[in-house]
Amino acid sequence: MKWSFVIQQKLKAALLLGGVMLLIVVVSYLSSSNINGIARSFTSIYEDRLMPAIDIIHLTEGLYSKRLLLEKHLLTNGEQDAEELREKLARHDNKIDSLLQAYEKTYLVEQESKSFLAFKNRVKEYALLEKTIVNFSKAGFREEGITLFEGKGGEVFQHTISRLNELTAIQSLVGEELQEASHSEVSLFKLYATLLILAALIIGGLILHLIYSSKIVNTERKEFHLN
Repeated sequence: MKWSFVIQQKLKAALLLGGVMLLIVVVSYLSSSNINGIARSFTSIYEDRLMPAIDIIHLTEGLYSKRLLLEKHLLTNGEQDAEELREKLARHDNKIDSLLQAYEKTYLVEQESKSFLAFKNRVKEYALLEKTIVNFSKAGFREEGITLFEGKGGEVFQHTISRLNELTAIQSLVGEELQEASHSEVSLFKLYATLLILAALIIGGLILHLIYSSKIVNTERKEFHLN
C-alpha cells in the first residue's frame, strides 16, 4: 500500500511537471503573438501615421508656396516671366505628386481614403486654375487673372487646405487608437507573465509537497523493516 502511495505521489508530481511545461508552452505562444501585435502597432504608428504626417506638412508647404508665387507674380504686374513661373510651379507640382504617391501607399482607414481622394481632386483642380491664371497673365489679361486668383482660386485653395486638415485630424485619431491598442497589448503581456509566475509557484509548491510526502512514507517503511 505504501509503495502504491509513493508511486501515486510521483505520478502526480510528473503530471504537475507536465502541466507546468504545457502552461509554459501556451503562455509562450500567447506572449509571442502579443509581442508581434505590439511590434505591428509600433511599425504602423511610424510608417502609416508619423511619416504621412510629415508628408502632410510638406504638402501644406508646397501648396502655400505655389499660392505665394502666383500672388507675387500678379501683384508685381507680371514682372516675373510667365515661363519661369510655370517652371517653378511645375517643380512644386512634381514634389506634391511624389508626396501623394507615397501617402497613397500607406494604410488608409475608410474615412481617410475618402478624404484623401477628395484632397487629390482639389489639388488637381487648383493646379488647372493656376495654369489658367498664368495664361491670362501671359496674354495680358492681368485683371482677369487676379479676379480668378482671388475668387474661384481662393475658394478651391481653401477647400484643398480643409481636406488636408481632415487628413491631419484622422492621422491623430488613428494614431491615438494604435497607441491605446499597444498599451492594451503590453498590459496583456504583463498579465500573461504574472499568471505564469503564479502558476509556477503554486505547482512548484505542490510538487515539493508531494516529494516530501513520498520521503516520509519511504522513511516509515525503512524504520518498519529495522524493527
